[in-house]
Order: sequence, then structure tokens, then C-alpha cells
Amino acid sequence: MTTLGYTRISTAGQDESLQRNALLEVGVPADRIFSDIVTGSSKAVDRPQWAKLSEYARDGDVVVVWRIDRLGRSLIDVLQTVAALQARGIGVRSIQDWIDPTTPGGRLMLGMLATLAEYERELIRERANAGIAAAKANGVKFGQPAADPDVIASKLAVAREAMRSQGKSAKKAATMVGWSRSTFCRHGGPSQVTSR
Repeated sequence: MTTLGYTRISTAGQDESLQRNALLEVGVPADRIFSDIVTGSSKAVDRPQWAKLSEYARDGDVVVVWRIDRLGRSLIDVLQTVAALQARGIGVRSIQDWIDPTTPGGRLMLGMLATLAEYERELIRERANAGIAAAKANGVKFGQPAADPDVIASKLAVAREAMRSQGKSAKKAATMVGWSRSTFCRHGGPSQVTSR
């Protein structure tokens, strides 16, 4: 079993020594601490040092962090990261949060975090639905804008004429007016064309 450490700070101006010192105090070797300088908005999979740690870690290893939020940009991201590690047989330990999945208390804490993450997902969904409802109430239209009937009639006439007088196929006639063959057909295109 290897103990690996991970630290993350948002800018080069910040000091990671608090996190690093905490990892060293619990026995993480200095040469096994991986440190990223990236914003909290970056997912764990997008962080270069996290990628190196993930590649290095093996079944039975333990990843130690100062606080569990160092692993992700949101509670959902943290839990997905923890789950991905656990699926590979890699443990996770958070010093400040007292999270250690090998202990009953640590599993309880992870379970509580999972419940909170589900709550967070529900809140996001509710806010999105409320935003959509408010936008609709203010007259915002969603989806593809309705096509102008005059534009459709004009394009239909051009495409039909190309088939009738120039002998173009339905596909080529539709392409001339910026449609696909199926759009041409949907608007009554080739079925309405009579050859001379």
C-alpha cells in the first residue's frame, strides 16, 4: 500500500504549504505529493497533476487530501472522483473532514455527502425549471423559431421549378434552397411536381 497526497490551490499567489504540511504530518512522503494550481471550476479529470496521481495509483493505495473539497469543483464532482477511485480499489482520506472510508464514521460521512449531492442536484434542477417557467412567463420562446410561410413558399417554388424545368433530383433541388431532401418532402416538394 502506498500513501499518496494531493493538494490544489487556485492561483500561483496562494500558498499550498498548509495543505502540504498537513499531508507530511500524517505520513505522506514528500515525493508522493501531487500538487495542482488550477481554479476550483476545473474538474478533477482536467487537472494535470491529478491525472499523474490517477495514473500512478494502484489497488490498495490511499489518496490523502487536506480537505475533501480539494478533489472536485462541486460536491457532485467530489463524489464522482471518490467513486472512481474506490472502483479501482483506491482509498480516500480527508484530514480536516475526518473522512476515511475504511472506518464506519468515514463511510457515514461519505453517505451524508452523497445525500447532500443528491439534494444539490435536485436544487439545480428546480432552479433550472423555475428559470424556464419565468422566461416563458416573460414571453421567451424556446425551441426552433417558427419558419416564415412566405420564405417556405418561395423556396418551395424555386425547388419545384428546378425539378420541373432543369430536371434536377429532389435532393439537388432541395440543396439549391438550403434544405435537405426530407425538409423539401415535408413541405410537399417533389410529390407536387408534375413533369411536362
